[in-house]
Amino acid sequence: MNREDVLRLVDRGEMLPLMEEFYTIQGEGYHKGTAAYFIRVGGCDVGCHWCDVKESWNAETHPPTAVERIVDNAVKYSDTIVITGGEPLTWNMQPLTSKLRNKGLKTHIETSGAYPLSGEWDWICLSPKKIKLPVGDIYKKADELKVIIYNRSDFAFAEEQAAKVSPDCILYLQPEWSRREKMVPEIVDFVMKNPRWKVSLQTHKYLNIP
Repeated sequence: MNREDVLRLVDRGEMLPLMEEFYTIQGEGYHKGTAAYFIRVGGCDVGCHWCDVKESWNAETHPPTAVERIVDNAVKYSDTIVITGGEPLTWNMQPLTSKLRNKGLKTHIETSGAYPLSGEWDWICLSPKKIKLPVGDIYKKADELKVIIYNRSDFAFAEEQAAKVSPDCILYLQPEWSRREKMVPEIVDFVMKNPRWKVSLQTHKYLNIP
């Protein structure tokens, strides 16, 4: 297959720049502690300075992979599939999620919402970033809102974002890993004063698993 054909399939979402795929325990948010198969798609221009997977940013360094192959791998491990990145909504997620759901698998996404929502989802974790805000109708469709707390100004940002999601959306504050010792006490204090919020921790890092 020549490069133009590959690019055409990537543009349609029938191939995706696959960075990695692995079976592990979901470490964050509502489904923490759940066995899940993670599909990490390359490509992201949001550019969070504290991102811990910056190697995912350049999609060209990750091989375009047919979604059929991705699904064949996923079905061997778990009925819960988490699609993350990078920023997965850079790409059309419809072909992948349709095939996953046809296999009876539950589709979860972790996204900044910086690109229009595509795909069929059982669970949407929206983690908005100040530098490239969510677009379209994802606020109203999000099942959980996860705001990363790097410094005190992020609490005001969290409240701004919470005002845009549905009343049923679960609200989480999560310390940025390198700042956790400083920010956890402030998050705890904020949540105790504003109990509609919950604390999310990156438990997979405490457990030393992917």
